[in-house]
Amino acid sequence: MTTSSSRDFNLDVAEAIEEAYERCGLEMRTGYDAKTARRSLNIMFSEWANRGLNLWTVEQNTQALTSGTASYTFNADHTDLLEVVIRRSGTDFSLSRMSRGDYLNLPNKDQSGRPSQYYFDRKITPSVILWPTPDSSSDSLIYYYVRRIQDADTLQNTNDIPFRFLPCLVAGLAYYISMKKAPDRIQILKSVYEEEFQRASDEDEDRVPLKLTPDIKYLRV
Repeated sequence: MTTSSSRDFNLDVAEAIEEAYERCGLEMRTGYDAKTARRSLNIMFSEWANRGLNLWTVEQNTQALTSGTASYTFNADHTDLLEVVIRRSGTDFSLSRMSRGDYLNLPNKDQSGRPSQYYFDRKITPSVILWPTPDSSSDSLIYYYVRRIQDADTLQNTNDIPFRFLPCLVAGLAYYISMKKAPDRIQILKSVYEEEFQRASDEDEDRVPLKLTPDIKYLRV
């Protein structure tokens, strides 16, 4: 007996929808059935962005800096920033993140120098504000960001996920469809979805040693 030697199994959008309907005890029969399922799939991708970090959506980018300019606008697919450094003359300097309140309370926002902090303004069109304001146009901002998951558009497209998330995708889509078309299966499909997502999420993490840095403080009397 021989094996297939194939490792490229995937589901396009249409196949994922068909599998989800079958789990609901239904069949996809009309164009509207496909349309409403595809809409649910895109809504579910939005929900995944709220559940935590999806490693396959992490990408690196570079932003050239301009002396005297503190704010830089990003594309709308930047949902969050992770690690950020300033590259100056071949050397990288890490930046710490500050909150909106921290930035508001800076006494001198026009102070210039090599940036050491940043505030990520998570609007629909996000931007980053650096402090101090860059004093060199030869510096670069190097950062890892979380990008938005690509939409499920045509039925022939494959989904923007790694293969290990296929069980989670189908289980979640079945649950979403059941809320509209198979209410008697909502509870069991929701349980399966949560189990599949937890399993995939637990696996989707960096394999690095845990490092803890104690925060030692003392009270002077």
